[in-house]
Amino acid sequence: MKSSRLLSILLLLETRGRMTAAELAGELEVSVRTVYRDVESLHAAGVPLYGDAGHRGGYQLLAGHRSRLTGLYAREAEALVLAGLPVAADELGLGGHFADAQLKLRAALPAPLREHVDRLRTRFHIDAPGWYAESTEAPFLPQVAEAVRAGRVLAVRYRRWKEPTEVDRRLAPYGLVLKAGRWYLVAGPGPRTYRVDQIISLTVTDEEAAAPPGFDLAAHWRESQRDFHARLHQGEAVVRISPEGVARLAGAAARAVAETGVREPDGWTRATLPVETPDHAHATLLALGAEVEVLAPRELRDRVAATVRTLAERYA
Repeated sequence: MKSSRLLSILLLLETRGRMTAAELAGELEVSVRTVYRDVESLHAAGVPLYGDAGHRGGYQLLAGHRSRLTGLYAREAEALVLAGLPVAADELGLGGHFADAQLKLRAALPAPLREHVDRLRTRFHIDAPGWYAESTEAPFLPQVAEAVRAGRVLAVRYRRWKEPTEVDRRLAPYGLVLKAGRWYLVAGPGPRTYRVDQIISLTVTDEEAAAPPGFDLAAHWRESQRDFHARLHQGEAVVRISPEGVARLAGAAARAVAETGVREPDGWTRATLPVETPDHAHATLLALGAEVEVLAPRELRDRVAATVRTLAERYA
């Protein structure tokens, strides 16, 4: 609705400063012509908003103007409450600040909306790690987070899986990512990704660090995840799997059955599954027991059959 859009224009200009009509239109998902009409409406309402023409032009508010917009719609307040991750804030050393911000947000809400948000907070809880994920301690996480905020190079001693297992690195921090309860540092040169819980020692230097121009942490993470999964599943296995076996699949295997599976007359499904190493495929398919039959590749089928024969002899 128009009133909501006018408020959004004011908030965008207050938080970002000068913006062109095209930029505002992109943010609001409307036409540039609509932005022109909205700006005229703000002018008519006495908002000290002006625009400059030319290559470096755009709209902006007069210096010092603040609209004091404290109203929130119910869905907006809900989104802010559910977006809060107090555990992550604690790990980053911001637990006290997070609590203060929550109090200020609550105090700014009108009474009916405050009661609604209080009820919402008691009914939703975010627990990011998986059920079987071991808790990992990252004692240097607050220092890493401070280096990210301040833009300072880190001198670290890092533990990795290959030889030599302990290496010294100078890292320019670009950002932190929380994935399934584990913190990752994206840093240059590279950029490359480091597990924060594998940092053995750390010194925050006085050397300034900055991400490359245009670097987008979220976009980089999505791309790195796609590359990881592409490298992870480089093989395939053709299988027949029972309805119970299909129900026990998850992740890439479940998606593959949904995309390639063909139901056969006996109720089983023939599908092509992505697999990692032969060892991993062998262990994963054996975990399904009698609910799966490996058809190809022949080497994997023979290996599973040999393991089944060994088990049969052992339990005979």
